[in-house]
Amino acid sequence: MRLRITAIGWLLCSLALPASAHHGSSISYDTAKQWTTWAKVVQFNYMNPHPTMTFEREVEGGVVEPWVSELLTNPSMMARQGWTKKKSEQALAPGTRVKLTLSTSRAGGFSGIVLGIQAEDGSPVVGGARPADAPDLDGKPGGLQPEGEIVLPGQDAQ
Repeated sequence: MRLRITAIGWLLCSLALPASAHHGSSISYDTAKQWTTWAKVVQFNYMNPHPTMTFEREVEGGVVEPWVSELLTNPSMMARQGWTKKKSEQALAPGTRVKLTLSTSRAGGFSGIVLGIQAEDGSPVVGGARPADAPDLDGKPGGLQPEGEIVLPGQDAQ
């Protein structure tokens, strides 16, 4: 009997460990502050636990900002919505211009989480419609950075 209770205890613990290992997006990204911008896809990776994407956005003065990001969604959810690996990689091929809804990393810089992607024709690729209060910061250097003293790459500390 004691062996059975111990075995059940170990089984329950082993099932709980994977669930506790997943991170919440609001810890790393300020998802309460969403913004939009046009960007050019550099690379898209359809992978677990979240797809990743590097993109560039042109800002004032013709400066190009290189950004790294992960998507809030995961490949399983994308596939259920019809966005298979092949279809996603075709829609987000390098050089493709897309409208992104994203939130910047709490650490600042050119890192964020992509909450939605629209094709140039306005059709959704990933995620839903952008929130009405998400400002369009296309061309604004740094996009929407977190509050506080953050120095973006290429800027001098004050």
